[in-house]
Amino acid sequence: MAQTFLIFDFGVDEETAQKARHRIEGWKQGFRLDRKMLVRFERETPEPAAETSGESKATGKHHSKTKKAAEPGEASKNEGGRILLLVRLDFSEHEKLSHQRWVDRIPGEEIFAAAKPEVVAHGHKDFDATAKRFEALEAQPGPPRAR
Repeated sequence: MAQTFLIFDFGVDEETAQKARHRIEGWKQGFRLDRKMLVRFERETPEPAAETSGESKATGKHHSKTKKAAEPGEASKNEGGRILLLVRLDFSEHEKLSHQRWVDRIPGEEIFAAAKPEVVAHGHKDFDATAKRFEALEAQPGPPRAR
């Protein structure tokens, strides 16, 4: 299978990163690309403050979302953490044309072009490290869901 990773650095702009995720989710649904296009977020958080150092990561993330909801003016800030969006395109060998079209299309979109796109294709020197990084993000539990 031909795998390619697209890495987008949104800085601290959570709102734009979520818009980009929403755009990709729309494409996945519209073009039936469920397993061929996977998305993961990598959030680099700054060192926690002294009062939150005893909390777990999940609690800290939940707390920051609650704080953001309470302060609408700061909804797009991620408290200094950098947000990376990793997209894995995983097409079979007979879908080379579709694969190449998505590799060209996604970074060309306006919302993604501003996020410093980086394409890591099979054979690239950083491909193995990026694949391991993506798999590590996949294994992490997500934030708790409301029921």
